[in-house]
Amino acid sequence: MEELQSLIAKAKKIVFLGGAGLSTESGIPDFRSSDGVFKAIRAYGVPPETLLSIDFFEDYPEIFYDYYKKFLIYPDAQPNKAHKALAKLESIGKLNAVVTQNIDGLHQAAGSKNVLELHGSILRAYCSSCRKSYDADLMNHGTGVPRCGCGGVIRPDIVLYEEQLDNDVMMRAIQYIRNADVLIVGGTSLKVYPAAGLINYYRGNKLVLITRSSTPAEADLVIHGKIGEVFAQV
Repeated sequence: MEELQSLIAKAKKIVFLGGAGLSTESGIPDFRSSDGVFKAIRAYGVPPETLLSIDFFEDYPEIFYDYYKKFLIYPDAQPNKAHKALAKLESIGKLNAVVTQNIDGLHQAAGSKNVLELHGSILRAYCSSCRKSYDADLMNHGTGVPRCGCGGVIRPDIVLYEEQLDNDVMMRAIQYIRNADVLIVGGTSLKVYPAAGLINYYRGNKLVLITRSSTPAEADLVIHGKIGEVFAQV
């Protein structure tokens, strides 16, 4: 912790790269653990990668939304200590950007401004046919399949399986990581690509990894523990 505190004190351009482990401490399950949201998909009789794919969404929107509203929406979730600490680091000019794989919007709820959402957000919605933007409440808390006036199905602005990540968001994330003097990675196993490959663009020698599990990545500083508890000491 002393080494992490020292790195942050001296840094001018920190970038944080985070994943689902950051939100689990706010009560949102991750995808692949034994208690993760993938587990619930078994009851639907299809693999997780199928149910959460763009083809399945287009062919079976009723089943997709039945699952989506039951297992991907957590209206009572609140930012935890890690979210709040990151927002504070940004407010004092230390943190340049948050690059996240999460879709829950908790970074923004904590006060972070420059958040690059690699997988989109459940707080945005648009028509899959005419692309008209919609209030996410209609999609997240309404009944049945939400539809646009044009007849198209309203969908969450998230990246489904078989879809590409937003190229602009990826390029901005690469640029921030490339120019960072400290890169802090937390809440992700760095096993899922292309997000895991982002650390390869970091050019510095102050890579910090905060993790509770094993990871194939190597770092200059590794801290094993809950990310909220670690950031509470920053």
